[in-house]
Amino acid sequence: MSDHLERAGFRALQAYDGRSAIQLAQRERPDLVVLDLGLPDVDGLDVMRLLRERSPVPVLVLTARAEETDRLVGLEVGADDYVVKPFSPKEVVARVRAVLRRAERAEPAGPVIRAGDVTVDLDRMRVAVGDRDCELTRTETLLLATLARRPGRVFTRGQLLDAVHGSEVDAYERAIDAHVKNIRRKLEPDPRRPRYILTVHSVGYRFADVE
Repeated sequence: MSDHLERAGFRALQAYDGRSAIQLAQRERPDLVVLDLGLPDVDGLDVMRLLRERSPVPVLVLTARAEETDRLVGLEVGADDYVVKPFSPKEVVARVRAVLRRAERAEPAGPVIRAGDVTVDLDRMRVAVGDRDCELTRTETLLLATLARRPGRVFTRGQLLDAVHGSEVDAYERAIDAHVKNIRRKLEPDPRRPRYILTVHSVGYRFADVE
């Protein structure tokens, strides 16, 4: 996979187990991490949790765990995209490009969105509730920004997928549920009784009306 990425014009650094992957990511600060979940010492999901504690770097997961529940767990932990083995190296390269394009679109200066006591700063990719900073991934930040721009408006899962991923990635709508669950865990005082991101049953989600 490293050879395919380098032929596509990327500089690819390799780590062969979870511990060295974490050390390499801390030292080199990559633009994107391609992470296999089946690692010999530290499970890939644990590696991703540690990465997420320290950096918003985009993560593309490769795994043989094909069950939908496994895919959703990966997304909830913070994966930006998910490729199930066996896969085509060309597909992985295409998805790497797509994830990087989404990250690049998120980097330029953008508006500061305020909805109630929630602030989304797209310039710095920062989210805060009142004075409390919330560590969201780029994907989660873009999803929250889409909802917070239009408090009260109901967005279908398909509309949110388009806003976050665009048409360039073959994503699936249940991924939005995983991202929303993750945002609520980080954002809401009580994720079981959300104040900000509300579920509209059989349709999708909306940001609570701002008083």
